[in-house]
Amino acid sequence: MEIRIGQGYDVHAIAMGLPMYLAGVQIEESAMGFVAHSDGDVAIHALCDALLGAAAMGDIGKHFPDTSDEWSGIDSKILLRKVMEMLSAGGWKVINADITIALQAPKVRPYIDTMRATLAPILGVGTDCVSIKATTSEQLGFVGRGEGCQVWAVVLIQR
Repeated sequence: MEIRIGQGYDVHAIAMGLPMYLAGVQIEESAMGFVAHSDGDVAIHALCDALLGAAAMGDIGKHFPDTSDEWSGIDSKILLRKVMEMLSAGGWKVINADITIALQAPKVRPYIDTMRATLAPILGVGTDCVSIKATTSEQLGFVGRGEGCQVWAVVLIQR
């Protein structure tokens, strides 16, 4: 058995009037959302990079370039499913995923169980294998000023 770890990171700016998606879930209470070519789901983008990195398959920009109209406005869950198809074709399976979201507002905690339940079946694991944590930056930097969101993801895969 071969086991590999992958790490992913993504960041998106925040702007008024856009929908906010995190880990496949729309954050309904926010009047702001992420500026992006796709739906801007910064958590799924970091997760895709972690998965692709673990399998040495490049990164999300290589497979889904933001210069392509094909990916404009796309639901990031579709991108994650495509990444999982690539991993599966290489014989890889996810063992677990751990995601950390840094966002000043709105509070993410009320959505975490739904996020885990949304991502787990796409990853082919139980919800107990998907960890999502949320933090603020204590009002420091661009996250603290409410200008953006950062997400880190770590995955373990096997074949």
